[in-house]
Amino acid sequence: MNGARWPEPAAAIGALHVPALIGLQAVAALCEGLAPFPLERPGLRLGHNPLLSQLLGPDGAVGVLAGDLLGQGARPVRALLFDKTAQTNWQVAWHQDRTIAVNARHDVPGFGPWSVKTGIPHVAPPVEILAGMVTIRLHLDDVGPDNAPLLIASGSHRLGMVAEADIASVVAATGHHACLAQAGDAWAYATLILHASEVARQPTRRRVLHVDYAATALPPPLEWQGIQAPSLRKM
Repeated sequence: MNGARWPEPAAAIGALHVPALIGLQAVAALCEGLAPFPLERPGLRLGHNPLLSQLLGPDGAVGVLAGDLLGQGARPVRALLFDKTAQTNWQVAWHQDRTIAVNARHDVPGFGPWSVKTGIPHVAPPVEILAGMVTIRLHLDDVGPDNAPLLIASGSHRLGMVAEADIASVVAATGHHACLAQAGDAWAYATLILHASEVARQPTRRRVLHVDYAATALPPPLEWQGIQAPSLRKM
């Protein structure tokens, strides 16, 4: 499976900053629509929701960006809402996203191990599937250097699956980049990239809509779980 078609110099880094992907009026409307969602944990899984369908679909701002990077057929396969505040000021260690959500468990060669998260089956797929995915983070608040921006290890998406014991040395060797943003900006990055987030030094609200995209089907009978009803789930 081919990876994203990154413009230069984003191809070397594995990430692309897109200023003002949506306007501030659209940001305000999205924040209002997402305000009632419970935020008891660091991330909230979002399912099918009319508020998001146009934004994430092939004609929406986020969907068009995904299509530009992955080509025709790009579809959202996971959406999360992160809401970091002074009260929920968590830290995320350096890691790769290594599992995908599917409709049902089917034992297919190359897929495993399996796990269940809030009733949804998850599986570690072959690395080629992860390498063919893109993650887009749409920022609903400004994110400065003191407000726990996402950190990415530049170029680490090209290394395939990195062993846990090697992550620290890889980050030290590649260096890392802080994904600063203003409300309405987006960051797109290779889903397989090593990334982290520190505790905010001066925490203010930092809401981020995080969406994983894929452009290929899984081998039958496996199917992407995707963004389906019910409209919200915890991670």
